[in-house]
Amino acid sequence: MAIILGASLLAPSAGAAARAVAPTAAAAPARLEEETFYHIFTRSMRDSNGDGEGDLRGIEQSLPYLQRLGVTSILLTPLYPSPFYHNYFASSFEGVDPEFGTMDDYRSLVAAIHGRGMKLYLDQEFQYVAYDHPWFKSALGNPQSPYSDFFIFSGPNNSKPESAVFGITIAPRFPGAETGITTLNLKSPKLRAWATSYLLSWVDPNGDGDFSDGVDGFRIDHMMDDLDNKHILTGLFDGFWKPVFATLKARNPKLHLIAEQWDWGDGGDFLRRGGVDAAFAFPLTSAIRSFDKAKIVKAIEQLDKAIPAGKTELVFVENHDMARIASDPGITAEKLRTAATLMTLLAGTPSIYYGQELGMSGTPREIRSDEREIGMREAFEWDARVEAPHAAIWYKGPKNYWTERFARDNDGVSVAEQDADPGSLLNHYRRLLKLRASDSAFRSGTQRVIPTNGKLLIVERADGGEKALIIANLSGEAAEYLVSGRDLLSGSRIDGVQLQPYQAAVIRP
Repeated sequence: MAIILGASLLAPSAGAAARAVAPTAAAAPARLEEETFYHIFTRSMRDSNGDGEGDLRGIEQSLPYLQRLGVTSILLTPLYPSPFYHNYFASSFEGVDPEFGTMDDYRSLVAAIHGRGMKLYLDQEFQYVAYDHPWFKSALGNPQSPYSDFFIFSGPNNSKPESAVFGITIAPRFPGAETGITTLNLKSPKLRAWATSYLLSWVDPNGDGDFSDGVDGFRIDHMMDDLDNKHILTGLFDGFWKPVFATLKARNPKLHLIAEQWDWGDGGDFLRRGGVDAAFAFPLTSAIRSFDKAKIVKAIEQLDKAIPAGKTELVFVENHDMARIASDPGITAEKLRTAATLMTLLAGTPSIYYGQELGMSGTPREIRSDEREIGMREAFEWDARVEAPHAAIWYKGPKNYWTERFARDNDGVSVAEQDADPGSLLNHYRRLLKLRASDSAFRSGTQRVIPTNGKLLIVERADGGEKALIIANLSGEAAEYLVSGRDLLSGSRIDGVQLQPYQAAVIRP
C-alpha cells in the first residue's frame, strides 16, 4: 500500500545475459520456504533508456546481479497505469504503465526470469481505483452504466462515490497534484468475475495451460475481510478472495498467493481463513529492529502458533511503506549484519527490499501527500555517483526529497563500492543466501529457541541429523558462548564463539 497522509559493468545489456543462461538454468524452488524474495519498487530499480524512470528492461538488466546475490523470486510493485508514482490506485488495469515499458518488455522480463530458474510475483490492488479510471467515468452520474455495480454510491444517480482507504476522497500526490480515489464494490459478482479473469490473464496469458509465460504468484495489497472496517464490504474472505483464489489454483496448482495483512499483525487469520499461502511476519520485523532478545523470542513464539501447517510467512526488516533499517536510531554496521543474519536464517521465507543489502537509508518526511515516502523509495544505488547512468532518479527536482535525498555520492552505499569488498554488507548478504540455499536446515528445518541467561539469542535450526546454531549477542558488551564446531559463514573451525556487541555467528556444532 502507498500510504497517503493528506553500474553498467554489473548488468549486461537488456535481456542478453538473462537469455544466455536459459539452457543451464536451475529449476525454480517448488516450495515457498525454499524461495528468497527480492521486493522491487518498480520505478526505482534501474533506468534502461535514460529517461530517469526505472523500467522493466532495467529490471531485466538487473537479473545477473540479483541471481548472484542469491535471489530466487522477484516481487514487483504494481505495473498497471496509475496517476500515482507508486502505481497503486489504477487508472486502468490494461497493460503496463508506459513509463515502465510495453507488454513486449514485460514478456521479455518473464522469459528472462524463468530462463534463470527464478520466479516472478506481482503486487495487486483492485480494491480502489483513481477517478480517471474509465469504469468510474462511465458510472459516475450514470446508474445505467455497465460498470455502475462496480462502485458504491450513496448519493442519488451515482452522485456520491464511496471514499477509499483511510477515508480519502481526494488524494494529494507527486508532483504537487491531486487525484480522486474511490472504493470498488467487492460484493459485486460481476466484479469478482472480472477479477478472476484479470488475474488468470497474468497466470496463463494465452490460456494454453503452459505457465512459463505467466506469473508465479501474487501479493494482495491491504487484504481485509471487512474492507477498511466500514462494515460495508464484509465477509470478503469467503465472498471474494477465496473463490477467486480457488479458480486460480485450479488453473495452476503451483501458484502462490501472499497476503499483505492490513493490520500488520501475525497473519494467522489470513492463513487460516483467507485462502492464502503466506502472509508477512510483521511482529518479527519490529522485534528484529529492536535488537531486544525478549521481543524476538516472543515474536518467534507468536508466529509459531499463528502459522498453520503447510503455510509460511515472509520474514523481512523493511519494505516500501516503512523507514529503512539503516536509518534507525543507534544503528551500526554490526547491527545491520545481525539483522540480515536473523531475517535470512530464521524460519520463514526471507524478503529483501531492494537496496537493503547495500545499507540504503531513508525515512518518511513531513509532507501531506504520497511524496512523504519517496525517501524510502529512492533509486537503487548501482554506482558511487547518485546521477550515474541507469540511476532511476525519477524524483529529481527542486523539492527536499531530492535536494535533501538520503543517497550521496561516494558514501560507500552502492554496488560499485561494495562488490569487491569481502567485508561489505553486500557480500555478507551473498554469503547468507548462499548458506541458506545450500543447507536445508535453514530453508525448511525445525526451529527451536535455546533458553539462555543474559543477552545471547540462540536459535537451533535442524533438518534430520544436521543442526546449526544462530547465535546473536543482543547487548552492548562482548559475550562468549562455549561451543566447538565450524563457522558456517567463514568455513573456519572454532572452539568457543567470541561475539562483539550486536554481533551474530552461525555455527555447526
